[in-house]
Amino acid sequence: MLPHDDVDYGTPKRASDQQVTLEIDGQAVTVPAGTSLMRAAIEAGVSVPKLCATDSLEPFGSCRLCLVEIEGRRGFPASCTTPAEAGMKVRTQSDKLQKLRHDVMELYISDHPLDCLTCAANGDCELQDMAGTVGLRNVRYGMEGKNHLGAAKDESNPYFTYDASKCIVCNRCVRACEETQGTFALTISGRGFDSRVSPGQDQAFMDSECVSCGACVQACPTGTLQDKSVVALGMPTKSVVTTCAYCGVGCGFKTEVKGEQVVRMTPWKDGQANDGHSCVKGRFAWGYATHKDRITKPMVRERITDPWREVSWDEAIAHAASEFKRIQARHGHDAVGGITSSRCTNEEAYLVQKLIRAAFGNNNVDTCARVCHSPTGYGLGQTFGTSAGTQTFKSVEQSDVIMVIGANPTDAHPVFASRMKKRLREGAKLIVVDPRRTDLVASPHVAADFHLQLRPGTNVALVTALAHVIVTEGLLDELFIAERCEDRSFRQWREFVARADNSPEATEAVTGVPAREVRGAARLYATGGNAAIYYGLGVTEHAQGSTMVMGIANLAMATGNVGREGVGVNPLRGQNNVQGSCDMGSFPHELPGYRHVSDSTVRAEFEAAWGVALSAEPGLRIPNMFDAALEGSFKGLYVQGEDIVQSDPNTQHVTEALSRLECLVVQDIFLNETAKYAHVFLPGSSFLEKDGTFTNAERRISRVRKVMKPLGGLADWEVTVKLAEALGYPMPYAHPSQVMDEIARLTPSFRGVSYAKLDKLGSVQWPCNEDTAEAGTPTMHVDGFVRGKGRFVITQYVATAEKVTRRFPLVLTTGRILSQYNVGAQTRRTDNNRWHDEDRLEIHPHDAEERGLREGDWVGITSRAGETVLRAVLSERMQPGVVYTTFHFPESGANVITTDSSDWATNCPEYKVTAVQVSKVAQPSEWQRGYEAFNRQQLDALERRGEAAAAEAALVMEK
Repeated sequence: MLPHDDVDYGTPKRASDQQVTLEIDGQAVTVPAGTSLMRAAIEAGVSVPKLCATDSLEPFGSCRLCLVEIEGRRGFPASCTTPAEAGMKVRTQSDKLQKLRHDVMELYISDHPLDCLTCAANGDCELQDMAGTVGLRNVRYGMEGKNHLGAAKDESNPYFTYDASKCIVCNRCVRACEETQGTFALTISGRGFDSRVSPGQDQAFMDSECVSCGACVQACPTGTLQDKSVVALGMPTKSVVTTCAYCGVGCGFKTEVKGEQVVRMTPWKDGQANDGHSCVKGRFAWGYATHKDRITKPMVRERITDPWREVSWDEAIAHAASEFKRIQARHGHDAVGGITSSRCTNEEAYLVQKLIRAAFGNNNVDTCARVCHSPTGYGLGQTFGTSAGTQTFKSVEQSDVIMVIGANPTDAHPVFASRMKKRLREGAKLIVVDPRRTDLVASPHVAADFHLQLRPGTNVALVTALAHVIVTEGLLDELFIAERCEDRSFRQWREFVARADNSPEATEAVTGVPAREVRGAARLYATGGNAAIYYGLGVTEHAQGSTMVMGIANLAMATGNVGREGVGVNPLRGQNNVQGSCDMGSFPHELPGYRHVSDSTVRAEFEAAWGVALSAEPGLRIPNMFDAALEGSFKGLYVQGEDIVQSDPNTQHVTEALSRLECLVVQDIFLNETAKYAHVFLPGSSFLEKDGTFTNAERRISRVRKVMKPLGGLADWEVTVKLAEALGYPMPYAHPSQVMDEIARLTPSFRGVSYAKLDKLGSVQWPCNEDTAEAGTPTMHVDGFVRGKGRFVITQYVATAEKVTRRFPLVLTTGRILSQYNVGAQTRRTDNNRWHDEDRLEIHPHDAEERGLREGDWVGITSRAGETVLRAVLSERMQPGVVYTTFHFPESGANVITTDSSDWATNCPEYKVTAVQVSKVAQPSEWQRGYEAFNRQQLDALERRGEAAAAEAALVMEK
């Protein structure tokens, strides 16, 4: 497959029940009503010259190259803006058309640099292609007069360059920024001859509102906007379709390469999660895969204070296996466990949990979903019967009311946010429930109809108050409830929420949200048409996270907003494969497919397939592992692709637990914070170095395809296979496709999944089996809930145990930022640091004034768990009494101050509510000083290891 071999039909596809038949160049063509003549022609195999048109954007009609003749009509209409009509007779080629197009192209080229041989876009330039198409061989107009050839380049953006001298003012970049991304950062400045694309008011790109999504670069038909990687490396020679390894949107990409060298990542127009769009992370921040910090040799050491020693793969695997065997022989089978990765593939997560259960002989396996979306699994399982979102991302295009709770999609899920903002610009109503004033609350072209700015920790009180309005004002969908839901649970729930103490007026003192706002939002959600709820970690990472998820499900069932396009309950998953890692059986109480380990029938099926007896007792969760390590009963841990020291709460508690382990095996691409406590380090592989699948937040299973050999020599799945074999349990897989075949045999919801089907269809959505369509299930619960009847659950508000006091008067909540991702291990090793190079503390100006703080001051943040120091950012986004920070940089110590308070049902940490005090300081915290000292010690050890390896190599050379 060659780069850019996708057919560009010039204008978007139209959907219509009416078909029209016309004649193009003597050929009968039938298309849906509303289809442009350009698209109709190209679909029929007739090429039409174009420059301003592309099928990802609405037609514009400015370039005048796509002119056609229509029998019976005067003039030469633009085919991109002219809809096909029944009976039309269209000619795309004639002497007149040829001359018009030739003359138009001549005018374009008369003010364009003739440096094609040295231009980075040579071979990938539509202007160059069109000049050839119209037969332009010379230009009559001289270039000595007024022109744009001396226009300055804008090199400010780290990822792309803007060369105004090559701009033909086709508006494609401006339209992409508006229509596709929704940022409206670009405009056409000047008039007539002086017209040029400008980011804002003649600003540089880095000083503008541009979010570097790459839509403008993708849309540009010339070398005006060009990837700097292409400028440096030249054009790619082939491309491989894969799936982004950042957030849970799961964008499809074409990895464009020369040999095994990645040249650029371009969003795949057939990617069903992203439809050809991308964000700054997926589009540009892939350089971490070959960063100098990559560890590519296995390492071992006896104690964590010892220097690392590079060894062969065989020695490292044998050492790890012997240590796990020794620990189990001495302390029992339950003394070891493992953690799967939400950044690795489905196949790799499956193999790790299989290793724990079949080779270790216990169920001590958990995953990072424990600390993010485990309440989603529990809450939706209890109410609907399955622990996943109900819709596709595209479903939002049919929504009339969108409620976003505890999520910041523009930063954490930007490609979905662009799709959602487009729907909002078309007229959908928006309700935002968030303690912070996010971009969705008020930004150009998008504003919330209601912003319920609640106090952190009061989600359940608010969702019950919303339900109170729906019940007491007669806004229930009685028919849906009668047909689809349990009668008894509904009546109990209705009686509970109707109580006066659950009214908006009664809960206003708790939530801080005016009762009139709650009532208005509830009425809009219940009566505004198709209503969809999207939520994030601001829902789940609370002491009542599971209760809140069930409260959201209650709202959807009560109003009948489940089971069709444009509605539903949609968790926005954080990491690329957090859904998949859960599906694969990464929780200690569940086998793949969310089936309980105590179910003897299910267990017998896996025992027959795996050839071993399996434990019926649920294993340890991550917090239980830490506690058991501190107690002395848990001694060995295998961690694949997770940095639990940086990501889990109460960092000092975590590091103390890890320091008690006798064998910690870390498998990762970088020497992360957790690896500082490891005894064995196994080099991991990036998504570019492996085959497999990811499952995104809409249950979409997509292929990951290898484009380069693993830098460490083995893909992650191969490492797990070797470790299992060293433990005495053979895993004879030759390729990840065989692992997926086993998953499909053993997991009912995956029964119809195979690599062959994924290669054919691009992706499928589980459930995908003999009871579904070939591509699976886009919308869940259409005719009935998975559990049968939907179950309403009483949501009694219980205040968090984390209280503000005179000593800790503020509430800290945490979240993410657009340019960085999760613990930052990947994005911190890219130029994304240009936008965000440290975690900072957002504080309301009133709270800052009380403490004598100014913008940029160092502030100490102290909680009951610990203390750290960050720079202050004064922000009206915050409400008084609430402060906010991100957690992308390990030195910030954000999780040093979060406590180990957690959700009652799942132990998901309560990251969003930590009582703190903030004060001005002049030096780092004690934790940060310790972190820096420990870091220096680790770096010194690595340097000594490197020097020793260099000396050994020199000696070998001498011999």
